[in-house]
Amino acid sequence: MNRVQAFLSILSKDMKTYYLKPPNISWGLIFPLAWTLMFFIRTEGDVDVLELLPGVMGLSILFGTTSMLAVTITFERKQRSFERLLLAPISVNVLMLAKTSGAILFGIANAFVPVLMALLLADLSNVGWLAVLGGVFFISITSTFLGLFIAVSVREVFEAQTFSNFFRFPMIFLCGLFVPIGDLPLFLRPLSHILPLTYGVDILRNGIEHTALFPLWLNFGVLMLFSVGLFGLSTRMIKKRWIL
Repeated sequence: MNRVQAFLSILSKDMKTYYLKPPNISWGLIFPLAWTLMFFIRTEGDVDVLELLPGVMGLSILFGTTSMLAVTITFERKQRSFERLLLAPISVNVLMLAKTSGAILFGIANAFVPVLMALLLADLSNVGWLAVLGGVFFISITSTFLGLFIAVSVREVFEAQTFSNFFRFPMIFLCGLFVPIGDLPLFLRPLSHILPLTYGVDILRNGIEHTALFPLWLNFGVLMLFSVGLFGLSTRMIKKRWIL
């Protein structure tokens, strides 16, 4: 079987089947927008849209990608349709890249929903779009592979969503999305530095606000390491637990 053809077929099927599933809509689109609205309502005075935008984009990607993988991988494993894919004459790595590419695209699309809203409220002419696009791309990859790791660790969709929240909700407060890392208690700051979203949001802040905690090369390097590590760990778990 042609690997490219197999890759595109699996990706196309997932996009048609799972993109509009309720968990993806509720967690991937509605929740980040509701969180943004909360900030508009609760913040006294004018809201700095540019300051808020990196956090909302990162939140949209994180919840969109992890929700997508919780549905695609866990649901297909429960329905035993995933076993048929494992029997296909393609490597596990190619198979999982195909299964995760839809979530990556979904995360990228989610990231620009807040951008479209921000265009109506703020001047984005000074935004460094190259850094923003790079940040969105790598956050989507890292968050997707985090979702893949979660999905292969459980059996039920609700277990995947619950396990996802174990990672997602702490990231809202620890990764500098809305609360600057410098304002966190000292004992929590080390946790921020071991979470991949911290470095992704820092890239977005570099492009949107032109402020950053770390140099771009470090941010991109850490995200690449996280991506490779999470993907490798996930595929190893699949080969060990799912393939006899």
